[in-house]
Amino acid sequence: MSAPDGSPVGAERTIGQLFASATADMSALVHDEIALAKAQLRQDVKRGATSGGAFMAAGVLLLFSLPMLNFALAYGIHTWSDWNLAVCFLLSFAANVLIAGLLALIGVVFAKKAKQGRGPQKVAASVKETAGVLQNAKPHPRPERPALPQDRAPEAIEAVARSSS
Repeated sequence: MSAPDGSPVGAERTIGQLFASATADMSALVHDEIALAKAQLRQDVKRGATSGGAFMAAGVLLLFSLPMLNFALAYGIHTWSDWNLAVCFLLSFAANVLIAGLLALIGVVFAKKAKQGRGPQKVAASVKETAGVLQNAKPHPRPERPALPQDRAPEAIEAVARSSS
């Protein structure tokens, strides 16, 4: 039996071997996380495309059913009022024009509100203000560090770093 890096189980491994094993495991974990994110993104895109296709089909079906609604409205008015059939069709057309005008008015109102919106300008102003504050900021004075003991001196640290690499 052996460990994942090929060394026998129970054998003492060096710090370098442990570090190499940890690095390889971390790299594999990152690659697996990226693969999982890609798979989830693909699944979300597929669901979104299916949803968009269903909404488009519903819209096309509704568009093609509108003439039937107009005929039903005209014949309903004719049955209810016993008016001339041409007048009933004109009333059906007038109802469509009235609804379309109302929807256009709502669209114009929302377009004007969107044009007056200052969302990006507010964010840009806030960023400029923050940058101005940060430019004028001064660092806090730092207290003096106490002297390092001899065994913790920079020369000792460099010597240890050279010997372990």
